[in-house]
Amino acid sequence: MTRIIGGSARGRRLRTPTGDATRPTADRVREALFSALEAQLGTLRGARFLDLYAGSGAVGLEAASRGAGAVTAVESDRRTARLVADNARALGFDVDVRAQPAAAVLATSPAAAYDVVFLDPPYPLPGEEVARVLGLLVEHGWLTPHAAVVVERSARSVEPSWPDGLDVLREKRYGETVLWYLRRHPTGAEHVADADPGVGDGGSPAVR
Repeated sequence: MTRIIGGSARGRRLRTPTGDATRPTADRVREALFSALEAQLGTLRGARFLDLYAGSGAVGLEAASRGAGAVTAVESDRRTARLVADNARALGFDVDVRAQPAAAVLATSPAAAYDVVFLDPPYPLPGEEVARVLGLLVEHGWLTPHAAVVVERSARSVEPSWPDGLDVLREKRYGETVLWYLRRHPTGAEHVADADPGVGDGGSPAVR
């Protein structure tokens, strides 16, 4: 049984797909994930959160429960994507659910970049495909300059080849699961824009 662990919907149950089509992130791994994200970011309140390979939507809905300002869940299986939407409605959360393959979504540009991205691709998915999807996040502007990116893989998987623009912060293992914590590494003009106090508010000093 999958439940929301923290926030406004704490303790609420989620419907999960039947069979072996999805592999929900274990509660203890989800708890560790959000503890780490909140320690890194200070809070998820108001953050834009992207949940790729969403399955039941448990991770994205957990983010919504903890105050994320916008949540997008991407799930290629249409029946499972409908289940994510049903779970969101039952909890009273407004979640943008996209029933498309992750790579197809990321090949386009977003309306706005995301502060946090979580990827839980199927364990059999080759590392090369995981690296390609991560590269699309960077290439097409899906990440804010210092976005947090977390990749869940089998502890037996080979470490993916990380694309330019993402720095590995740490690796944490939880039994058969490993979480890779990464951070967007802004380069060139991004560094200038991020550091310039006149950027972001019509030329007036930005509020920090």
